[in-house]
Amino acid sequence: MVHIHVMGASGSGTTSLGRALAERLDIAHLDTDDFFWMPTDPPFTTPRNADERIRLLLDETARHDGWVLSGSALKWGGPLEPLYELIVFLRIEPELRMARIHAREIARYGNRIGPGGDMEVKSGEFLQWAASYDTAGPERRSLAAHEQWLETQTAPVLRLDSSRDIDDLVAEALLHPAIAACAVRRRR
Repeated sequence: MVHIHVMGASGSGTTSLGRALAERLDIAHLDTDDFFWMPTDPPFTTPRNADERIRLLLDETARHDGWVLSGSALKWGGPLEPLYELIVFLRIEPELRMARIHAREIARYGNRIGPGGDMEVKSGEFLQWAASYDTAGPERRSLAAHEQWLETQTAPVLRLDSSRDIDDLVAEALLHPAIAACAVRRRR
């Protein structure tokens, strides 16, 4: 079975592509947010301890022969890196990415992120953080940090423009030799 990491900026479609690839390959889909953040309301406010999140993630990956991990485990996912057989790095124009994020925030939280809502401040902070992805330095989740990290990886990297249709992205990923090789091993 194959172990794929789909990564990129927030709003680039990592979760959507990860879920679609996992469904197509009939393997597990895991998302880094589910391990990084404690389940809270409002969500995404309390990070888990780094040791706990990696323990949870390693336990979950061990339960599955194949999996797709979407999101970013850049600063804390080191123990998983040797398992990656393919890294899919999604890029998209910043304006389109931010439009996706705005639409997603409204769909998820509605009035909670509007003026006076209980998530107004956190949502504003998140949007500001997400908007700086392409210009921020490598000290945080950014294009610079992702490019630095990718240079250190031994797994092949497939770079995709995620403004394309999800079905096209899935089809291109499935043609990658790392996935095709796993499919051949699976048939044996």
